[in-house]
This record gives sequence, structure tokens and C-alpha cells, in this order.
Amino acid sequence: MTGLSDPAAGVAQDGAAPVLEACDLHRDYPVRRGLFAAPAVVHALAGVSFKVHAGRTLAVVGESGCGKSTLARLLTMIEPPSRGRLLIDGADVADRTHADDAARSRLRRAVQIVFQNPYGSLNPRQTVGAALMEPLLVNGVADQAEREHAARAMLRQVGMGDESFSRWPHMFSGGQRQRIAIARALMIKPRVLVLDEPVSALDVSIRAQVLNLLVDLQQATGVAYVFISHDLGVVRHVADEVMVMYLGRVVEQGPREAIFGNPRHPYTQALLSATPTVNPALRRQRILLQGELPSPINPPSGCAFHTRCPIAVARCRQQTPALQTTGVQAVACLAVQAATG
Repeated sequence: MTGLSDPAAGVAQDGAAPVLEACDLHRDYPVRRGLFAAPAVVHALAGVSFKVHAGRTLAVVGESGCGKSTLARLLTMIEPPSRGRLLIDGADVADRTHADDAARSRLRRAVQIVFQNPYGSLNPRQTVGAALMEPLLVNGVADQAEREHAARAMLRQVGMGDESFSRWPHMFSGGQRQRIAIARALMIKPRVLVLDEPVSALDVSIRAQVLNLLVDLQQATGVAYVFISHDLGVVRHVADEVMVMYLGRVVEQGPREAIFGNPRHPYTQALLSATPTVNPALRRQRILLQGELPSPINPPSGCAFHTRCPIAVARCRQQTPALQTTGVQAVACLAVQAATG
């Protein structure tokens, strides 16, 4: 992908506290298996931890079924975690004893989401202006003129003209609708924006435009991004830090340059080898994983990746690897840890 801005010029952390922090997040779902069978449990998330600072982008990558969308629902408080802590500006929203309904409502405004499908995320019976003003009305901005002024200003900020205000969603292209969805998410000035596959439904020709817009908005506002994607070509251009997930667990995490320049986990290496590129210097020897992603209802013992791993050893079948830091990145792999230990 060409023509993309570099996010490295974003707002610096300067030792500030993270705006979003996840500590050992779990999310389990009971599944009925029939009238007489005992219920099963799907472990959609199994101990995910990370921090995101203002003006920075954490990219979450992995195959379908790895837990990316479940994580998005937890971060936006659509669902509660089964256990673990989720802190927004230091306040634990998962702890009912410290975050009452009023506090949770306030904190919910701090995290907004942009969905994958721009065709389904906008109400076809609302004009664009009404869609953008609605979050302000819901959150207590009662003055109509003030809401309209803010909505028109936000439309201009995302590259849409004033004439867009009174038009209907079906009158716009996919890229324009996604710009409108981004504008709506930013109307109440959130601290964190969760982007769930924000460009995967768009034509390749306009993806770079939307990604550049996101970079520009982050530099202007200091908002933090959690960028969920399966497209590592996109992630390479927008992320500051990358978190690779497999079957509900983090298997590798670190700065963008380290993950793309020196991937340590065999799963990360396989994902990167499958990423197409026009630059011969960046091409990797293709690593073909055997088998399918295991069922989260009955995951393999030990390391969940050992059934597909080309370097698995005997103890990988019994021991679950912890995420350990080696250098600038953290890796959950017994073979890698033994080689560097």
C-alpha cells in the first residue's frame, strides 16, 4: 500500500499514564450442547494484558476466531469481562464496587468504536447531520445550534463538505460513509477509538485515504487507537505497537519495527510470510501452517499452537507458555524462550 502517512510523528507519551489498560482480561461464554449434555465453555479471551497511551496505536492481529472482536466488545463495555481488570484513565470499569452506573456511563463515553461495515453502521433513516448530532444530544448538549455547529465542523475535519450535513447515507460511497462513521465516533471527543477492521470493506483504491485520515486525526486530537485487523500490510503502516493473538491468548507483542523486522513466534512468522508485498526486499519464504484453528470449546493442552507449529517439542503439549519479554518484544513460546534463555 502506498501514499500512507507515517504515524511515528504522533503525540509523544512523555511518561504519561496509559489512557487504556487491560490486565489479565478473560471472557468465557457458556454453550449448550443438548438437553442432557453438560454445558461447554468457550474461552474467547484467556488472559490478555496491554497498555495504550494517548496519541498511540495498538494493532491487534490474528486469524478469525482468535478473540479480536471479543476484545473490542470488552473495551467498549458492550460486554463485561468474566474476570480481569479494564482501566480507563486509571478507573477500573470492570469493578462494580468502584465504578457505579454513573461512573461507567461517563467512562463509556471515553471509548468509542468504528465498525467494519460502513453500510450497516449508519441509520438509513437519519440524515448525516442528525447522526452526528445524536451523540451530543444523548450526552447532554441540548442547544441545537451548538450541536449543528460541532457536527458541521467535524464533517469538515474528516474531509466532507457542508452539503453532506443534510444528505442521507445511501447517497455516499463506502469510503465516504466510513469517514462519516469516524466523524460520529469522534463527536464526543473520546480518549480511545476502537477500530474494528475499519478499511477491510473498502476498495483498495480508497483505503490509503481513510488510513491517512486516521493518522491526521490522531495527530490533531491525541486520541489513542486500538486497531483490529487481519491485514498486516495495513498494520505495518498505522501501528506503533503490535499484539498478535492466537485462540484467545497473546503470543507476541512489541513495537511495530521489532514485530515486522524480527518476528520471534512461529505463528507471527507464518502470518507475515503470507502478507503480499510488491517490494522484493520485504518478501519472506512462505510458511504453510498445517491444519485448522482448534476449537475454543476444546483447545489443545499445553501450548494451543503446538498442533500447527513447525518447531514444537514434546513439552509444548503439556506446558502452557507464559508471555516473557526478550529484548523489546514479549513472546509466548517455549522453544523461543529456551533458545534465548
